[in-house]
Amino acid sequence: MPRMRKKADLPTKICASCGLPFAWRKKWERDWDQVRFCSDRCRSAGARRA
Repeated sequence: MPRMRKKADLPTKICASCGLPFAWRKKWERDWDQVRFCSDRCRSAGARRA
């Protein structure tokens, strides 16, 4: 069974819309390199801005 990781040990990024840091999530496992926004709300706001 895989060991649990502490949240502090997970990779983080800065959201392109709000500028706040956010941590890696299991659902982003396959496309972490392409993830730019912390939430759907920021993604839609970022798309409107660009």
